[in-house]
Amino acid sequence: AYRKLAKEYHPDKNPNAGDKFKEISFAYEILSNKEKRGIYDRYGQKGLQEGAREGGFGEDIFSHIFGGGLFGGGGRRRARRGEDTIHPLKVTLEDLYNGKDTKLQMTKNVICAQCNGNGGKSGKVQTCSDCNGRGIKVTLRQLGPGLVQQLQTTCPECHGEGETIKEKDRCPKCKGKKVIKETKILEVHIDRGMRHEQKITFHGEGDQTPGLEAGDVIIILQQKEHEIFQRHGDDLVMEHKVKLCEALCGFKLVVKHLDGRQLLITHPPGQIIEPGCVRGVVGEGMPHQKRAFDKGNLFIKFTIEFPKDHEISGNNLKTLESLLPPRSKLPKLSQDHEEVDLVEIDPQSSSNYYGHEDSDDEHERGGPGVQCATN
Repeated sequence: AYRKLAKEYHPDKNPNAGDKFKEISFAYEILSNKEKRGIYDRYGQKGLQEGAREGGFGEDIFSHIFGGGLFGGGGRRRARRGEDTIHPLKVTLEDLYNGKDTKLQMTKNVICAQCNGNGGKSGKVQTCSDCNGRGIKVTLRQLGPGLVQQLQTTCPECHGEGETIKEKDRCPKCKGKKVIKETKILEVHIDRGMRHEQKITFHGEGDQTPGLEAGDVIIILQQKEHEIFQRHGDDLVMEHKVKLCEALCGFKLVVKHLDGRQLLITHPPGQIIEPGCVRGVVGEGMPHQKRAFDKGNLFIKFTIEFPKDHEISGNNLKTLESLLPPRSKLPKLSQDHEEVDLVEIDPQSSSNYYGHEDSDDEHERGGPGVQCATN
């Protein structure tokens, strides 16, 4: 249908049908563009003009050109919606653990009650004569025989609105803008167990636009970093350092939880805490949002604080050695073995640290590499 009509109304063949050819070309552009076709399919031609600002040729362009809707039946029509308003909300891990009610003040556009969203006196709103109500201006550029380029720009007269109102006829309250600013207080309820980046939606609380259903206000929770706990799903993870004596002989640990409770955690003597090991407390993690009495677990990752050099006296070292498992036995040494000492060395000063090799320039300069002494 497009090729037939385009051939019939092409400016080369029919110079007086320029506007008709523009409409045909624009309709084909919508049909051949997946995104624009989806907008028309969902919201109609008005959605293209107001939502996507891609312009339009009236409410029923496809019926006018092709004798039917987009698919021959007028196209599907759904309520056209304005854009959603996204608002991030900073929350603490305590807020997500305990739940919280907070108030959010926001400013939004609402339809002017004085002019009912018309922008001016009744009957004084006129279709823009420059763009014929399309909100855009379409120009054709002849590139060659039978080759035409279509250019679209926002109409400078109506600023893409498709309508104009004389200054004297504009609504004194909204100044012809059809909407006014209004402050709204939203009551935001944060359920226990909600998560970072979870959304809370207020339906229909977005900006209002004449002819469109108001969009939603979507609150996105942004959890602040906690100084003690990290969250992994419904579990909580923390790190704790114990002394060597505690790792070997047991300990008691007090943890202040997110609801203010103090947990006294006891680790019995004889159960050794190894460096990097993880132990857990069942049921002391985050609450599940839909089952607030079901909780994850609290996991504690341990590091061990060893005594400093020469902190333990020689006699105490002998006593300690007598209490610990015996040393490992040395293998039989050869007669030509060498005895070397362990000293503190900065690993990064070694050119071969973790597989790092000297560059070719260093070899060319004859620069010596630092190596570890071996037997």
